[in-house]
Amino acid sequence: MLDPEAPMADMPDFGVEWPDLQDIAETPPEDGTSGQPAAVEVADERRYRVRVDGLEKIESELMRARFKELSTLEQGKGKTANAAQIDRRAREDQELLETLLRSAGYYDARVETKVNVEADGHILIVLAAEPGEVYRFTDVEVRGIDQTGDKAEALRQAFRIKENDPVNADTVLAGEAALRDKIGRQGFPFARVEEPEVVVDHDDRTAKLVLNVDPGTPRTFGKVTVANDDVFSARHIQRIGRFKPGDPYDAADIDDLRRALIATGLVSSAKVEAVPGATPDTVDIAVSIEPAPPRTIAGELGYGTGEGARLEASWQHRNFLKPEGAVTVRGVAGTQEQLLSVQFRRNNFMKRDRVLNAQIAAQHEERDAYEARTFTVSGNLERQSNLVFQKKWTWSIGAELLASDERDTEGPEATPRRRTFFIGALPGTLGYDSTDNLLDPTRGFRLSGRVSPELSFQDGTFAYVKSQIDGSIYHPISDRVVVAGRTRLGTIYGVESDRIAPSRRFYAGGGGSVRGYGYQSIGPRDGNNDPIGGKSLIEFSLEARVRFGNFGVVPFVDAGNISTGTLPDIGKLRVGAGIGARYYTSFGPIRIDVGTPLNPQPGDATVAVYVSLGQAF
Repeated sequence: MLDPEAPMADMPDFGVEWPDLQDIAETPPEDGTSGQPAAVEVADERRYRVRVDGLEKIESELMRARFKELSTLEQGKGKTANAAQIDRRAREDQELLETLLRSAGYYDARVETKVNVEADGHILIVLAAEPGEVYRFTDVEVRGIDQTGDKAEALRQAFRIKENDPVNADTVLAGEAALRDKIGRQGFPFARVEEPEVVVDHDDRTAKLVLNVDPGTPRTFGKVTVANDDVFSARHIQRIGRFKPGDPYDAADIDDLRRALIATGLVSSAKVEAVPGATPDTVDIAVSIEPAPPRTIAGELGYGTGEGARLEASWQHRNFLKPEGAVTVRGVAGTQEQLLSVQFRRNNFMKRDRVLNAQIAAQHEERDAYEARTFTVSGNLERQSNLVFQKKWTWSIGAELLASDERDTEGPEATPRRRTFFIGALPGTLGYDSTDNLLDPTRGFRLSGRVSPELSFQDGTFAYVKSQIDGSIYHPISDRVVVAGRTRLGTIYGVESDRIAPSRRFYAGGGGSVRGYGYQSIGPRDGNNDPIGGKSLIEFSLEARVRFGNFGVVPFVDAGNISTGTLPDIGKLRVGAGIGARYYTSFGPIRIDVGTPLNPQPGDATVAVYVSLGQAF
């Protein structure tokens, strides 16, 4: 048993030079203030602050960030700790900082730790670093690279390390990784790049670097093999790949194929690797995939002033007809729209990124401008962007056949009438996108055009051409503010406005058009003060997207007009303004906009509200 009368052992000898807290408590602070920290025991727990001196002598924001992330003192800052805990943390951080300095080439670096008690009673821990002189490479040798022939110089440039460079571990590892990537892209699938060997001479403060490379033989692509063809055959995977048998091997094509397989939505994971081919100069691509659930049920709920509430639901089987033949059944139930459609979509049709679409739809729309019951059969071939591969150029070409029973009014007296239209159209689109994000762009621009020659039968046969141009631009003012602008121009040439089916005319107003106005409410009106649409369209939008973390505020100004002539009337623009709120999620921003018309027409509401997913444009 312990003798209760035995004297206590001395306090352990801590590695940190601790101040005499009693003396400090009794000594007035240099600034002459009267408040003094009370005398404390070493075992007492206190909060502390951390300061690192000496790193200003070197330029390395990365080192500072790493120290802050790995520092045990920083992790415990703001919490109370006793002397033993602070001592242990200070020792660990001293070793950490010396290690970080050595990794940056400062092999003679020394770090001292000091502890002071400040006037407010907090403990200040100072890590004083003396980096010393940086070591530099006197010799850099990449052995075996000459076996690559005329590609050797490009590989040396990829490695980047040269004589007189600092002996920086990050730079060496980055050069090694760049060389591995480059040699794979130069046609050497089985190249071996060993770990760099660095020999340091402390007397001269220099180092030598040796990197051994065994490139192997250059190869060309052979065939694609697949372990499990329940989802895709080897032939279809070859179609998805951006390489053909006989093309020089490029490791980037392997990564691209892996991402493209995941992008189909039919694969949960994919392993794509190069294996020796049938001959010494070829390489086969072995693919192993895990299927993803092929069926999806989705829903969307929205509301807009003038449009009312809208509920959309869909069921999709993405591999109903192999390969990648998706069938989607979609329904819309809204206060002004009801729809039921069946769509067939085949991705990577005959070629990578080419999509074949076919659709049958029955729709009922009840707008202020018209009421239409429409049956449509349509199809097109297109090249579109997606979230994995955003493309600069997109296009589509297709055909539509529709029968539409439509009701509207005619004449100053707004006499009700009912007409049936049979319409055939050949729409085509072309678009260019240089933005940095498909759903929430912050820089770049978009430009697209649509032309649709149409043949209509209603009390005779007549033809016209409907065309539209859309453009938008995005410019960051700061990390938090993006200014965005949009314009839209449209015209119908070849027929009088009244002969065009009301559902095929141009309209303006609403959440995706001119905010502040009701849906399709802008432009000429009939005797009942209902819109009638027109042959030409012009719209402008300007907004500032200010973001604060996951939330944002968007003030905006929109303008637009509809005309019955072939060219839009700029002098009669309707202008709306307002402010919106954004909540940014992983799948895009949720948008709420509130707008008001600045020069309303008779009957326009004072305030309009729009709720949807994604930015306005």
